[in-house]
Amino acid sequence: MKLIEDLRNLDRNNIGGWPKSVKVFFIALVAVVIVFLGWYFYVSNEQDTLASAQQQEVKLKQEFEQKQAKVVNLDALKTQLAQMNEMLSQMLRELPSKTEMPGLLVTISQTAQAAGIETDVFKPQPEIPKEFYAIKPISLKMQGTYHQFGTFISSVASLPRVVILTMHNVSLKPVGAGSKNAPPPGGQLMLEGTVQTYRYLGDEEPKGDKASGKKGGK
Repeated sequence: MKLIEDLRNLDRNNIGGWPKSVKVFFIALVAVVIVFLGWYFYVSNEQDTLASAQQQEVKLKQEFEQKQAKVVNLDALKTQLAQMNEMLSQMLRELPSKTEMPGLLVTISQTAQAAGIETDVFKPQPEIPKEFYAIKPISLKMQGTYHQFGTFISSVASLPRVVILTMHNVSLKPVGAGSKNAPPPGGQLMLEGTVQTYRYLGDEEPKGDKASGKKGGK
């Protein structure tokens, strides 16, 4: 071919005298190199940006579908929330009220006596208000048998009002014995420590968590 012959006979010291076909060839070659470098440095970066945008698109679609599902079920969720709030209110109303608490404490003490338990200390402590309820700690010291304590707990559980007793720092050990061995079923035990019972806070009463939150914000 003539182009190949012209390339073989090129005079590198006389570029201006090169044949037209050779000049066109080198111009085309330079254009190809420029296009390639432009693609490599520009289009390549754009492709990375496109890939990142596509990943973001997938993520946004997933978030949209999740939020759309929540919106579709929003009415059902609101209904369920209202039902749960109503159930919570009913459960809280089953707890003793402020006016019932003094009588309830007397009833708990009398229930222990009726079970045959000897009560040395039964001392209610100041209440601790929370958001929906109040905690009533009771310091106590009681003496009785396994059977008597079991009867006492069973009787408290059967009271008309829901009475919750939780143990805190309570010890149960044989009376007047330093032995680590468990006493016989009829042996006397000493229960000493603090129990907590709970009551419902009325709407007009200050809520402990809210009060503490206000103090922290000042």
